[in-house]
Amino acid sequence: MCEHPWSGVFAATLCPFKEDYSIDEGGLRAYARYLASVDDIKGLVCNGHTGEVMGLRTAERLRVTRIFADEVGEKVKVVSGVCAEGSFEAIDHALAAKEAGADAILLMPPHHWLRFGRSSQAAVGFFEDVAEGAEVSIIVHQYPAWTKACYSLGEMIAMARIPQVAAIKMGTRDMSRLEHDYRVLKQEAPDVPILTCHDEYLLASLLAGADGALVGFAGFVPDLIVELVRAALSGDLAGARRVQESVYPLARLVYRFGEPSGDAHQRMKAAMTLQGRFPSMVVRPPLRPLPDEDIQRIEAELAAAGHKAG
Repeated sequence: MCEHPWSGVFAATLCPFKEDYSIDEGGLRAYARYLASVDDIKGLVCNGHTGEVMGLRTAERLRVTRIFADEVGEKVKVVSGVCAEGSFEAIDHALAAKEAGADAILLMPPHHWLRFGRSSQAAVGFFEDVAEGAEVSIIVHQYPAWTKACYSLGEMIAMARIPQVAAIKMGTRDMSRLEHDYRVLKQEAPDVPILTCHDEYLLASLLAGADGALVGFAGFVPDLIVELVRAALSGDLAGARRVQESVYPLARLVYRFGEPSGDAHQRMKAAMTLQGRFPSMVVRPPLRPLPDEDIQRIEAELAAAGHKAG
């Protein structure tokens, strides 16, 4: 599909829990093996929003990373999400992820920026701090344009020039600027791939000029997403549209005309569990179980899409 080591399909992974909320390590290992067995999956990204990073303790994040690295690290890249409020904390988490076997980190913006915003110097400086302090490959996590944490095009260009930055996970969710950002970034930083994370309109964001996808959808239906990305990036529009016919009802089921969210990740868990492809629907607090009527709807929509419960 794509020859650059940081292009292609990266699956943002779920995290299975037992009824007592402990991590289901056996289930996690089986899930990792299942995803890594799919041809053209380039890497698995744990401890992201899909994997309920906010509900995991620090030691648990490292345990999840180590399980992925031990189980499939020789076959695919392992990326661990780093979610921290300051540079020193982020460096600590990045060093620990590297020690646990991660090939790279997915560096999220400090979440206090969502309320208070930040200067360009702070935004770029955060990546410079972690790059220098941890010496690990970094995927930039671009947040939606409607948030105060979203990076400007100029900031992304500056980040892409940091030697440790391996790729950009593009989540602007603004189609009016997406193609322009793609074009300018490719001109200014041609060796830094752009990975779309627009699960809810994946095909359109691929055709605008992405080099791959880093999406929770690939942790849900990896074969379909690999097929869709392969067709889109090779210019096979007719083939991509055929695959999209299978992707569309599942996107409706999971995303319900919205962005990826905690609720969407729950629906993903529920759908996979109903199909017998995931061990449990359990989510960590403060999330609460889906109502019975939602689970019934998911089961009905799976059946209608030709994906019956297993």
